[in-house]
Amino acid sequence: MKNACLAIVLIFSTWLATPLYAEVASDPVVSVNINSASAAEIAETLQGIGSAKAEAIVAFRDANGSFESVEALSEVKGIGQATIEKNRQRIALQ
Repeated sequence: MKNACLAIVLIFSTWLATPLYAEVASDPVVSVNINSASAAEIAETLQGIGSAKAEAIVAFRDANGSFESVEALSEVKGIGQATIEKNRQRIALQ
């Protein structure tokens, strides 16, 4: 009986010593300026954007000027709203 009580106390003390909501260190979000970055930088930073789409972003920027908003990326062929939302925190305009 004494061993059982000791085991229960040990289990509960271990459980109480472990934080329920430990802070998890996350990597900082890396952003890319779509108005000045190279296609390689854009492809490396944005999720779901390969070299072909990154080249299309740069070509669109060269032909039409700087992007005024993140949503303006949807004007580039092959860039949809889902891709924009997935990368919203990674996209910088300045």
